[in-house]
Amino acid sequence: QRHKRLGDSRYLVEPNMKDGKGGLRDLHTLFWIAKYVYDIRDVEGLVGLGVLTAAELRRFRRAENFLWAVRCTLHYTAGRAEERLTFDVQPDISRQLAYRDKGHTSSVERFMKHYYLVAKEVGDLTRIFCASLEHQQRRKPILALSRLGLFRRETDGFVDEGGRLNVADPEMFKNDPVAMIRLFAVAQEHDRDIHPDAIKYITRALKRIDDDVRQDADANALFLEILTARKSPEKALRRMNEAGVLGRFLPDFGRVVAQMQHDMYHVYTVDEHSIRAIGILSEIEAGALKADHPLSSVLIKDVLSRRALYLAVLLHDIAKGRGGDHSVLGEQVVHELGPRLGLDPDEVETAAWLVRWHLSMSHTAFKRDVHDPKTVLDFKEQVQSVERLRLLLILTVADIR
Repeated sequence: QRHKRLGDSRYLVEPNMKDGKGGLRDLHTLFWIAKYVYDIRDVEGLVGLGVLTAAELRRFRRAENFLWAVRCTLHYTAGRAEERLTFDVQPDISRQLAYRDKGHTSSVERFMKHYYLVAKEVGDLTRIFCASLEHQQRRKPILALSRLGLFRRETDGFVDEGGRLNVADPEMFKNDPVAMIRLFAVAQEHDRDIHPDAIKYITRALKRIDDDVRQDADANALFLEILTARKSPEKALRRMNEAGVLGRFLPDFGRVVAQMQHDMYHVYTVDEHSIRAIGILSEIEAGALKADHPLSSVLIKDVLSRRALYLAVLLHDIAKGRGGDHSVLGEQVVHELGPRLGLDPDEVETAAWLVRWHLSMSHTAFKRDVHDPKTVLDFKEQVQSVERLRLLLILTVADIR
């Protein structure tokens, strides 16, 4: 309820660092529950109990120290008990905490990226803690119903525990890293939640997603199915991103995780913006946004390059923060990634064109005189086909919304 009240996202451009998702209150709540359940006096006691590993304890301490440093600096800067990292104070705080410009990234963008990565760490720790808590506090069911198979059954190689997918073997992901992708595909297909234990095991096996896994045909086919599924692609991609799998499997996407843009036009970080755009695209295709986007809702039924459209929407801002024109650099990323994911050459060409020119329709509409015939002719020369026009319109709507 607290998270929902404050936007239900770690990746807001102006986060509430005390009560928002991934903030100090989440760490405090974990500790308060631990004190009560385990009768401990400090967080270190969780290591001896096997709830956290020594490495996870260090992550907890680092996150806590960072958030306290930011919060104290924020209070001194504001001169009062202010908990929101508002747009206007972010540059001042980044300077006080000794962040510097580096390459094409400003000091404030580096500071805020650090903040979002810490907020994500808090989310990881929350899931790990809750998984251990649930496991240790689980009461034995009357009549041992679990032994009768009423609570546990198999779903495509995973254990379904009351509607949540888990693994029978904690070493599964280390032995078969492609299973980390498969888990999200199965959860999406069967509309299942993912058990916190499974996320904990993924977190501890993430480094097994290496170049071999990235080039694995099955892994790439599974990912493309997740991205283009007609059932909840946004939910599946967000789960993958939260677990760290998306950034490991697509390193280019990993570069924009927690990447913020210090302007008043963007509400979310680049990764969150891209995933939400996929959600909007999926809703348009399902006919759920007819009232707001009647033209797109009609035209999407005639789209021939559906897979290219979904890939382009996911990757349209993939090169933000690299310096240079992110549209040009993003086009290159699509040419590299498209074939790996299994798109045919025409689809790759279409997706790359969309990323290269994803701002052209909005620039034409907002910055040129649309009553001038030359404006229309120039735009026609750039677009060249009705299919591209459909795709560009739908991408533009999803991006701006």
